Amino acid sequence: MPLRLEIVTPEAKTFDSDVDLVVLPGVEGEFGVLPGHEHLITQILPGELVVRQNNQEIYLAVGEGFVEVDADRVSVLTDMAVNANDIDEKEAEEARKRAEKALEEKGGVEDEAYQAMLRNSLAKIKVKQHRHR
Repeated sequence: MPLRLEIVTPEAKTFDSDVDLVVLPGVEGEFGVLPGHEHLITQILPGELVVRQNNQEIYLAVGEGFVEVDADRVSVLTDMAVNANDIDEKEAEEARKRAEKALEEKGGVEDEAYQAMLRNSLAKIKVKQHRHR
């Protein structure tokens, strides 16, 4: 039984294909999904999403979002999904610095947009550096 993975961001559907396995960064840690998985709806956190397809692994940096899992389908709705090969580490590092500076200038007052930018930048950097090793 194939497992259909669909990843949707506010900008586009970034992935829509049959896969063998998906590993997601859940709120209680990473969890894997194989065909036949029980129904589940949960939150995901910024981090690395791993897809195994045709004996190859694809790595993506994802932001916050939600996932719905069924026996034959995984639907991810997230604010960011970027293939590790497409991540510009320098650009992600600059975004991290901008977010940290903006948060410092606010005197510790949290601004969710800058917090999200910081979390997503850190996820991109982590995935890119992890995949370079």
